Amino acid sequence: MSVVVVGSLNVDLNVTVDRLPGPGETLLGAGGRTSPGGKGANQALAAALRGAEVRMVGAVGEDANAAVALSRLSQAGVDTSLVAGLDAPTGLAVCVVDGAGRNTIVVVPGANGLVGAAQVEAAAPAITRASVLVLQGEVPPGAVAAAVRAACGHAGGAGVPGRPRILLNLAPVIPLDARIVQLADPLVVNEHEGRLVLKEVFGIDPASLEKQADPDVAVARALVTQGLASVVMTLGSGVRSRWRREIPVGRWPSPHPSGGGGHGGRWGRLRGALAASLAAGGTLAQAVGPGCGWEPTPVPAAAPRTPTRAGGRAAAVAGCGIPTPLVPVRYVRLTSSLHPPYLLLAPGRA
Repeated sequence: MSVVVVGSLNVDLNVTVDRLPGPGETLLGAGGRTSPGGKGANQALAAALRGAEVRMVGAVGEDANAAVALSRLSQAGVDTSLVAGLDAPTGLAVCVVDGAGRNTIVVVPGANGLVGAAQVEAAAPAITRASVLVLQGEVPPGAVAAAVRAACGHAGGAGVPGRPRILLNLAPVIPLDARIVQLADPLVVNEHEGRLVLKEVFGIDPASLEKQADPDVAVARALVTQGLASVVMTLGSGVRSRWRREIPVGRWPSPHPSGGGGHGGRWGRLRGALAASLAAGGTLAQAVGPGCGWEPTPVPAAAPRTPTRAGGRAAAVAGCGIPTPLVPVRYVRLTSSLHPPYLLLAPGRA
């Protein structure tokens, strides 16, 4: 079972300082080492480390950084024959971290910004043969839309037999037609991106949802009602610290010992592992269950489309196939001591 990732490849430049500089200020720092990065490359690497056959579609520059960006993928056995070498700099992310752990990140897309529909369309044979197609928002919207069209065509919906399952990590949120986003199964966003998708893609003001008992669950639910087959919402550290007191934390061996570090790196590895599990035939619940380091705890069923307080160190999956108010909602709470919060909502899906 195979995974095709259409996405970004970067080189990360990491610098540490005692404090972040102010405007116009020069500070001396430490570090300065480069490492492979980019959401697309991180997810491709993670899927390969989980045993999937992975092909990467993207672009690097014709510069020294290209070899760095591709190094871990090659070592992990990822097929990079569909990664173009372009007359542009390889994507670069400069991350400055202060002594308190706060950071600033500047991303220069470089060759990533030149990945176009024509390049993706040329990769259509590989995409259509894949079990799972993984996409992010770090390449142009035209490339993302072309990949979805290659996987699903202009008609039909998510989950059609024989078509690749589309994992769309809309980070950052880029301008996409709602019909493209609706073909994701799952759509993967954090709580902030989920609100932006509602507003910018579906034209729904999320402000009213902030009055709900659990605004994040309300946002995930609202996304599902827009025609998505499933939604995975990752929740930030503030939610984790608030909810950790309410639910015991399970301990599992880390399923992702390699790859980029930090909060974003952990989520990149989780998404890659999710893709590998789906490609192997696992259900969405299985893909984010114990095999990925999560401990499931059943939650009593609620009325259709009426979320209960979910809590816990969780990230949430809301999925209901074709949205209908008659679909019963089953909730599973996932906890882990190794990852950011993750709450699983599985309406009518395994």
